[in-house]
Amino acid sequence: MLFSCSNNTQEVRDFLASKNLPIGVAKNAVHIYKDSGRITSKLITPLLHDYSNRVQHPYNEFPKGIKIVNFEGKDSVTITGNYALSYSKTSVSEIIGNVVVLNHSEKSRLETEQLFWDQNTKYFFSEKAFTLIKLKDTIYGLGFECKEDLSKHLAKKTTGTLVTSEKK
Repeated sequence: MLFSCSNNTQEVRDFLASKNLPIGVAKNAVHIYKDSGRITSKLITPLLHDYSNRVQHPYNEFPKGIKIVNFEGKDSVTITGNYALSYSKTSVSEIIGNVVVLNHSEKSRLETEQLFWDQNTKYFFSEKAFTLIKLKDTIYGLGFECKEDLSKHLAKKTTGTLVTSEKK
């Protein structure tokens, strides 16, 4: 007996999209991003679901967590979280659950439960509670915005002791 099956690639993609199934699944994925031959960042995840077959809002899902090491600029920054979504059309990612951002050279640390990351503007923002630990300061608050290297931050509803260099 001989059986044959022929499927149009577009028909398969439409079928997967209509059933809300990913077009691809990767386990223990490591993705290295390069720009002009120079490594700019590394993404590590135990599980990746690729929903790039969505016409309106293609995205990648990281249901078992994510770790991103960013090597751009003078600072090395590591971002970790328990769950993440990354939308390819907008280049905005949402990282949820035990989110930690470390700037290794500045020795600063941001902890929160939810973080949005605009990769085009290299900016983090959240409306959730956070803790920002810098060399001499620990800032607690609800809502913040900052550059992805944790510099030039705007903290909302803050508490804590801050050392400033401004003179009265």
